Amino acid sequence: MENTTIAPAANTNRLFYGSCFALITTAFSFSLRAGVLPELGEVFDLTAKQLGEINSMWFFGFPIAMIIGGLTYHTIGPKKIMQFAFFAHTLGIILTIYSGGYWGLILSTLLIGLGNGCTEAACNPMIADSATGKRMNTLLNRFHMWFPGGLVIGSLISYFMIKANLGWQAQIWIILVPTLIYAYFFFGQTFPKPRVQEAATIKGNLKAMASPLFIFIAICMMFTAISEFGPTQWATLVLDKSGADPLLIMALIFGIMAIGRYFGGEFVHKFDQTGVLLGSAVLTAAGIFLLSTLTGSIVYLGAIVFALGVCFFWPNMIGFVAEKIPKSGALGMSVVGAIGMFFTGNLQPIIGGWIDSAREKALAMGLTGDELELAAGQNTLQNLITFPAILIVLFIILLFWAKKLRVKNAPHEEVMPATEY
Repeated sequence: MENTTIAPAANTNRLFYGSCFALITTAFSFSLRAGVLPELGEVFDLTAKQLGEINSMWFFGFPIAMIIGGLTYHTIGPKKIMQFAFFAHTLGIILTIYSGGYWGLILSTLLIGLGNGCTEAACNPMIADSATGKRMNTLLNRFHMWFPGGLVIGSLISYFMIKANLGWQAQIWIILVPTLIYAYFFFGQTFPKPRVQEAATIKGNLKAMASPLFIFIAICMMFTAISEFGPTQWATLVLDKSGADPLLIMALIFGIMAIGRYFGGEFVHKFDQTGVLLGSAVLTAAGIFLLSTLTGSIVYLGAIVFALGVCFFWPNMIGFVAEKIPKSGALGMSVVGAIGMFFTGNLQPIIGGWIDSAREKALAMGLTGDELELAAGQNTLQNLITFPAILIVLFIILLFWAKKLRVKNAPHEEVMPATEY
């Protein structure tokens, strides 16, 4: 029987629902901001490179908060981390609306990124401590289902609000709705203590993180993160002239991801994380290739393939650490996620530079208007194929490596008594 060590007084379902709405806030901050990206460029006269620098703050704030949250998780507890997340989200949303230009958007996007990172730092280990084995993988996949699920909702909201000419400020206000909901769910609740004793000490965490397996997974996380977030963050620009609506493409991608993650626990149970991750890398590479070559309504086919690829990346990378390197604890899960986001953040201005450069080359070839934008977008996507291609090699190595590993299962670790923070 699986061991659950959540405090008896804690409302497990309420904590899980609060975590889901916090992740929906993260998703809204991603999709709605992506939806208004072209309008922000026009209103504030920003280049693609400058938009990339603003985007990078979302990704930089994320790992900063994740690492700090991972380091302090067992001292201050997830409750206080989520209280800061609420503060950062709320302030970031308000400052975005009243930003006034480039530097205001830089600061507000950083704050929202900090709130998002706190959500990952607090909720991942909290959920991992509530169950083991198949149940843990199921909960993590269903928790992470709400990132693409929230992106679907956010993309559709953005689509209809743009069609209604409601303005970018109104879209940003929408992000506040799930923020208030998750604050309500977490208010006054008891939170769990760690299930594995050595996971509660920084020394034990660092020792586990010094292993070759953890370092290898951290490297893989860099490429899984950019493979997922690179194409989706820039979809409204690189796919704008593809003949398909980029916001509907995003909604399709995220809808498939949400459904896939809901049933993800069964896939992991059958194929293990390593098999799922390898298959995901192959489909992701194929999907980006299709998106970079197709035009018209068939672009949606490429979006489906891409979605099936990136669907299982994030929850199974976190699940791999939680299940196969359990002594790394909350810090290990936070650091892996932070590395992925930090790498992705660094590449945002570079991707923006790819778009500007591709536009210049297309212009030099005599292309103008929609043809110029289509060529620039497809060229940028072709550059992004590199990342899942690298992952295919890395996950083949991991597949054979994992077969030789004998990692103790979480139920055999020493269990700490559950007390509240």
